[in-house]
Amino acid sequence: MKVYTKTGDDGTTGLYGGGRTTKTSRRIHAIGEVDELNAAIGVARTHSKGDPLDETMDRIQNWLFDLGAELASPPGGKFQLARISDNHSLLLEHSMDAQNEQLAALKVFILPGGTALAAHLHLARCVCRRAERAVIHLSESEPVRSEMRTFLNRLSDWLFVSARTANHCRNVNDIEWKQSEAS
Repeated sequence: MKVYTKTGDDGTTGLYGGGRTTKTSRRIHAIGEVDELNAAIGVARTHSKGDPLDETMDRIQNWLFDLGAELASPPGGKFQLARISDNHSLLLEHSMDAQNEQLAALKVFILPGGTALAAHLHLARCVCRRAERAVIHLSESEPVRSEMRTFLNRLSDWLFVSARTANHCRNVNDIEWKQSEAS
């Protein structure tokens, strides 16, 4: 199978089920942001081998692919996918609850960093927030199931908590924010 089809040379791209839209549409923008988030988590995983977070990140990457497929299946199209459910968000909440039992209470703002894994999880969190904004932007003009928005919101929280866990598991302190003095 060839990777290139030349069908997008006119500035359009195919949707799941056969429809086409411009590559600059809100829908394609949201799909692209979710794809970048998945790639960012993939980069983080290069530092997570043997880490208990790795298995959950593997599941999350698959869920993000499902989310992208759902975004590529617009209402009224040939296929109506509903792959992301409240259960996905609930699983992330349970994971965060378990992680937080091992972490010190958060009393200050922290800066992204610490271990390589933590730094990459913080970066993935920022990409996740951008993907969430793109999906919300899409929802302003087209129907988007609330479960998708909730999942991305919860995932950004999970990435934050997991960055703290990554530091904790390697006995590296989170980097506390020190407010700058006025000059």
